[in-house]
Amino acid sequence: MEVAVTGADISTRSARIIGVRLARGRRSRQAGLPGVTGIARADRRTKNLTKRLKTGQIAIVDHADIDRVSAEALVSARAAAVVNAAVSISGRYPNLGPEILLTAGIPLIDGVGADVFDRVHDGDLVRVVGGDVFKGTERVASGTELTRELIVAQMAEARAGMSAQLEAFAENTMDYLRRERDLLFDGIGIPELRTRMEGRHVLIVVRGYNYRTDLSALRPYIREYRPILMGVDGGADALLDAGYRPDIVVGDMDSISEKALRSSKEIVVHAYPDGRAPGLKRVEDLGLEAVVCPAAGTSEDVAMLLADERGAALIVAVGTHATLIEFLDKGRAGMASTFLTRLRVGSKLVDAKGVSRLYRSRIKTRSLVLLVLSALFTIAAALSISPAGRLTARLLASAGSDFVRWLSQLGG
Repeated sequence: MEVAVTGADISTRSARIIGVRLARGRRSRQAGLPGVTGIARADRRTKNLTKRLKTGQIAIVDHADIDRVSAEALVSARAAAVVNAAVSISGRYPNLGPEILLTAGIPLIDGVGADVFDRVHDGDLVRVVGGDVFKGTERVASGTELTRELIVAQMAEARAGMSAQLEAFAENTMDYLRRERDLLFDGIGIPELRTRMEGRHVLIVVRGYNYRTDLSALRPYIREYRPILMGVDGGADALLDAGYRPDIVVGDMDSISEKALRSSKEIVVHAYPDGRAPGLKRVEDLGLEAVVCPAAGTSEDVAMLLADERGAALIVAVGTHATLIEFLDKGRAGMASTFLTRLRVGSKLVDAKGVSRLYRSRIKTRSLVLLVLSALFTIAAALSISPAGRLTARLLASAGSDFVRWLSQLGG
């Protein structure tokens, strides 16, 4: 299977723009100093780090196989550099994250080791030179700076090893099918909700690939059909950012803001199969009510199964995972459940990914001018054939004559 790095074309175009700005800023701030200097922000979970990462800061993460969504979040936060304790491309599959960071002009230091978290803390001023990380004059970590040549070579090896990942994916799919067939086929365990979905459209938003672009492209659809808006974890914040209030929030509550939780009409906490729901405590601490849905799959799966089981006429998905590379790029064996969930939902599911590429409303200047001229001609014709129109024309002509006479007298 040939999976080219150019799969991130849209991301890389915007990344280049941000990269140029970042490079200019670094040069202006660091005249005379080699490398990249900035305040360190450290967190083993990239999605937690990007929430507090500011422009020009250096991100320190522990992220094997940096995926596209994480890389785009780091680019959006305008990180000055990324220091990875793990290996950014392990060779399991051709992940797109490192290429996106490199295209944005963000240096990526690979495999510095987990002890970097003991030696560098939030707020420390650090400097990245080549593959080395310095705090003051002390070298606190050392790894490999990924170049384009290294990424191309490692991605070629990853593509060659895809067969092993396909086998593992198939095994995970069968395992999930055995464990969750009651939920998948009979809907057993799906909670009752106050929001009625029967016969209605449901828009499910995941903060994944191209979600902003697709949400923007769907504005006419949302305005016309008024679907039930369901946010999956951070997808609820994506809806708020787009100017919508989520009807339902589904997730384990680890990547959703308090504002989104309070704005949502209903909350569904995704729990482990044994019933443990760590996210429920956060909801209850806020004084909010929630229902619990135990499932082995992802919160994305729970949202789709919930909409399907409750009689939704159509399910429109934004930012969800649709291809094998996206499943693998998520970095979870459990993504096999999403594959089966899509099979279960069937033709009821419409994926909004790429809607903005398929359809863009374009109004040419020439068409706009012709429209205005035709409108003016219609008005003139209507005035010329009606008594009121002829009277209005005579009054305008008289007023024009009086104005010209007044100008002539003023000039004299």
